[in-house]
Amino acid sequence: MRNDERAHILQILVAPARPESLRSRAALASWLGLLALSVLLLSSPALAGAREKIAKLAPSGLVLVMDADGNELVAQNADRPFVPASVTKIVTAWLAMEVLGGEYRFKTRFYLDADRVLYVRGGGDPFLISEELALLAPRLVAAVGKEPLTGLVLDASYYPSDLRIPGVERSSRAYDALNSALAVNFNTIHAVRRGKKVRSAEKQTPITPLAISQFRARGPNGRGRISLAQDPAVSLQYAGELIAAFIRRAGGTLNGEITTGTVPEGLAPVYVHRQSHPLSEILTEILRYSNNYIANQIFLEIGGHRHGGPVSLEKSRNVAQEILAAHGLAEAIRLEEGSGLSRGNRFTARGLARLLDLFAPHAGLLYGQDGAPHKTGTLSGVSTLAGYAKTARHGQVRFVIALRSNNGGLRFRLLRAIETGL
Repeated sequence: MRNDERAHILQILVAPARPESLRSRAALASWLGLLALSVLLLSSPALAGAREKIAKLAPSGLVLVMDADGNELVAQNADRPFVPASVTKIVTAWLAMEVLGGEYRFKTRFYLDADRVLYVRGGGDPFLISEELALLAPRLVAAVGKEPLTGLVLDASYYPSDLRIPGVERSSRAYDALNSALAVNFNTIHAVRRGKKVRSAEKQTPITPLAISQFRARGPNGRGRISLAQDPAVSLQYAGELIAAFIRRAGGTLNGEITTGTVPEGLAPVYVHRQSHPLSEILTEILRYSNNYIANQIFLEIGGHRHGGPVSLEKSRNVAQEILAAHGLAEAIRLEEGSGLSRGNRFTARGLARLLDLFAPHAGLLYGQDGAPHKTGTLSGVSTLAGYAKTARHGQVRFVIALRSNNGGLRFRLLRAIETGL
C-alpha cells in the first residue's frame, strides 16, 4: 500500500459522518473485505499444504499451532491428553516466576553454639556447588572466627526424610539424584577411578573420604558421575565432608565429628548465605540442560515458600493447582512433580498453548542449547517438543508436539514443517 493510499484511508476513518464520507466508508469497508478475503485465499493453500505435510509425517502425532491472536493454524489430535515428559519444566519455571520471582535466592543458614559446634540448616538450594562453597567458606570463617570448631551438625529437616519423587525411583542417572534440603554438587560425585585409586574429576572440588569409598564401590573405571540417590544419610554425610573441606581451605579448623541433627531452639544464625545465582539464572539452566533434580528442588520450594516447611509435594501441587485454576487451566494441566519424570503428569495441548502465552514474558529463559525458544521431553515411548517458533507467513507462533514413539528426530522435522509451511 502506497503512503498516499494510507493517508486517504485515515482521512476517511477520522472524517465526520457526512453523506459523502458515508459513501466513502462503505467503499472502504468493501475494499477491506476484499483484501481480507484475498489474504485468506492466498494463505489457505499454504495452511492446507502444511497440514498435509504434518499429517503425512506423523498421522497419529499430536500437533497444535496457534498464532499470536490465538487462532489455531494446525490442530491435529489436539484433544488427546499427553504425557509431557521434560516439557513439564516450562510449567515449573512459570510457576516459580509467579510464586518466587526471578530475583529469588535460596538460603543456607549457619549457627554457632557456645561450645563452637557449627550447625548448617539446608534450605533446599539446588545450586550449592563447589564454586558456591568456595564463595561461602571465607565469609563463614570470617563470621565464626578461626578458633577450631568442635563439631559440624547438618540439619536437613526442611525436607521430610520420607520424601520421594514419582519417577525418580526408576532412574539411576546422575541428574535424577535424590532431592534434599542440604545437598552439594546436585547430590552427585564426579571423579576419576583407576583401579582402587580415585581422584576428583574437577579441580574446584576436593576429594573426600566418602567420595572415594562411594566411587570405588559404584563408579566406572575412568571418569564419571554417580548419583547419591540410594541413601539420604550418605548424601548428607558427603555434603558435610565437602563443606568441612572448604572451611579448611578458607583457613578454618574442624576438630570434631560430622553428625546430623536439628538447630537448637532459639539459636540465631551467625551467617546466612544467599545463593549467588538468582532464580532466573537457575531456571535457564534447567530449561537448557533439563536437570530433573534442580527442577524438583524448585518445584518443592514453590510450596515451601508459600506454606512454610517442611516442604512436600502436596503443598507444591496445591499451590500449582490454585494458580492454574486462576487462569482456567486446572483441568488442562495436571502435575505430580516438577521435572517430567512422572507419567502421572498429564497436559492437554490447548492448555499448554495457553500457558505458553502466559509464559511469553519469560520466554528468554527458554533459549536452549541450539539457541531456539523451545523445550524437548523424552521418556520411553514419549517424545515431546513445545515452545515458540517463527513462521514464514504468520510470524511467531506457539506450538505443541507430542508423539507416542522413541523417534526424537521426528518432532524436529515437524517443527521445520511448521516454520517453513505456515
